[in-house]
This record gives sequence, structure tokens and C-alpha cells, in this order.
Amino acid sequence: MATQLPDDFKCPISLEIMSDPVILPSGHTFDRASIQRWLDAGHRTCPITKLPLPEHPCLIPNHALRSLISNYALVAPSKSQPYPQPQTLISALTSPSSPLETKLNSLAQLVRLTKHDSALRRKLTEWGAAPAVLKCVDSDDSNLQEKALSLLLNLSLDDDNKVGLVAEGAINRVVKVLRFGSPDCRAIAATVITSLAVVEVNKATIGAYPDAIQALVWLLISGKGREKKEAATALYAICSFADNRRRAIDCGAVPILIGLLDSGLERPIEVLGLLVKCKEGREEMMKVNGCVKVLVNVLRNGSSRGVQYGLFTLNYLCNCCRRLCFEAMNEGVLEICMGLMEEENEKIRRYTSSLVQTLRDNHTIE
Repeated sequence: MATQLPDDFKCPISLEIMSDPVILPSGHTFDRASIQRWLDAGHRTCPITKLPLPEHPCLIPNHALRSLISNYALVAPSKSQPYPQPQTLISALTSPSSPLETKLNSLAQLVRLTKHDSALRRKLTEWGAAPAVLKCVDSDDSNLQEKALSLLLNLSLDDDNKVGLVAEGAINRVVKVLRFGSPDCRAIAATVITSLAVVEVNKATIGAYPDAIQALVWLLISGKGREKKEAATALYAICSFADNRRRAIDCGAVPILIGLLDSGLERPIEVLGLLVKCKEGREEMMKVNGCVKVLVNVLRNGSSRGVQYGLFTLNYLCNCCRRLCFEAMNEGVLEICMGLMEEENEKIRRYTSSLVQTLRDNHTIE
């Protein structure tokens, strides 16, 4: 039915038909489960407008839209299934006699079928799709590998599948792609890591896996724009688990992330905001020449989220080192903070106040 209903009935986050539509203060509507996961992850901006939200945004039920969806589902005409049965498509993947074109076609259709259908994603894993998909991820053919990774990503969107996919050996395959795949495949592989890491137990498993974090750090160095962004996002996802922060630091992530900030890529500031919580992370940041200047530039030019993490990171560093306080003052941080005091974003105001207090406590301002 999801493919028959209007796009306005679909959640902008999950792209699935909404069962419990709610309205954010920004005026946009999302499925309650999807927007709650977004908020629980610490986001305080609207996923569509990127405008800041209150610390505890009110989710208002959209009864009118919910009624429309229910009524439309009752009267919408059914359509004939344009695809073969999913079991047939899976069989085509597992059959030794299936030519490459058949496998490509089967994967393409399964990707389309699973994009919006969470029930089918669960069914596919019950029908044994995971080993077949992972075998295709191992393929030397980049087209087959890319389509298999796209299907793996779709399957991983369902929380019930995440632990099972890791148990089936998904991390081993994905790490190999991070190292040796095409640019597009490496970007999707990093996104798969991010998706799997939504489940807490997977964060520990991924971090403990040989070369997983190292491969992501390597992608920050060798990848192009999209690859770097997805690798940084994956690192942010898995470094919310404390042990993984030290692993990322040991892999040399800190100077690389700071260098990416200096080149204009903002996502790494979120990772630095996690790594600065470790003593080892702070020590590595203090060793990087120009670290404070780069962080102050984030405060000056970054997005709302970037400024939050920039303030948080800089405050941690200045709390630990008086020298860095003087560097921050010389870079004009106090003037920037005075402007940020007027921000609507409550977190920015709070982090700004904390940084100014840190500078006062270190006697760099009167």
C-alpha cells in the first residue's frame, strides 16, 4: 500500500507511510517514532528546515492527516504487483547458475521494494536474505557490490535487523569495502556503519572489530567529499560509546578531523566534541598547531549545530590549559561570545556562558 499512497502521507525521515503523524514547532509533520528517534539522538533542529527547536519540543498529533491516511487506505484501488515475489528474487541471488544481469536486476528490485516497507525488510531477513546479500557485497563487480550495499543499508534501517546483520558478518564485509571499494561503495558502506550503530550493543561490536575504526579514519584522509562526510558521520555514531573514542584517537583521528575543519567540512566538529571528553583526546588536540584558531573559526562561520560543538570543545580545552585560553582570547573569541549570548538557541547560550566563565576563571578577562 505504501507505494500507492500520496507522498505527502510519507514521513520525511523514514519515507514510510505515517501511522502516528505529529507536528513539530517548525510546522512540519513527521511520524512520531521517527522524529522521536531524531530527538533522542540529541538533535535540536528541524530535519527539514534545520531551524533550532526548543530543548523539549512539543509533538502535536496531526489528527486531520491521520484521518486522511486511514480513509485513503480504505478506498484506494489495489494495484497488481509489478515485481516477482521477494522469495524468487532472493533465490536468484543464491543460485550459482544466475547470470550477473539477473542478480543485478534482482537486487535493484529488492532495493526498491524495501525502501519504504519495514515489514518486508523484516520478512527478507526471516527468509534468509542476509547471507545472499552479504555474498554479493563480497563481489569484485562494483555494480553488484553497490546494489548489494544499498539493499544492506535498507535492511539495516529496521531496528530488529541491526543486531542480526552484525551477527551474520556484515561488519567484516563493510570494512573491506571501506578499504577497497569504489568511491560510491565506500560512501554507502560508511552509511551502513552509521545505521548499524544506532543499536548500542553494535557500537561496541563495531569498535572492537579489527580495522573498523582505522578504515573510517583512513577514509577521512583518502576519500572525496561524500566519503569523508559519511566516514565522519559513522565515527560520530560509534564514538558515543566511550571505548571507541580512545580507539579513534589511537588511530590518529584528531589531527585529521581538525584538518578537515580547516578545509571547510563541518561534520568533524561533532566527532571532536565527543573525543574532547577523553583526556587522551584533549592531549592530542593540544598538540595540533592552530587547533584553537580552527575552533574559533567554527564559532565564527559554522552552522548552529557546529557552533554548539565548537563551544563545547573549546570550553573543555580551555578548562584544561591556560595557554589555550590566551590563544582563544587572541583569536577574538570573547567578541564572538558576546554576539552568541543573543542567540535563540538555548544550548548555544548555555555553552557560551560556560566558555566565558572558563576564561574568567583562568584570569584571561577581568
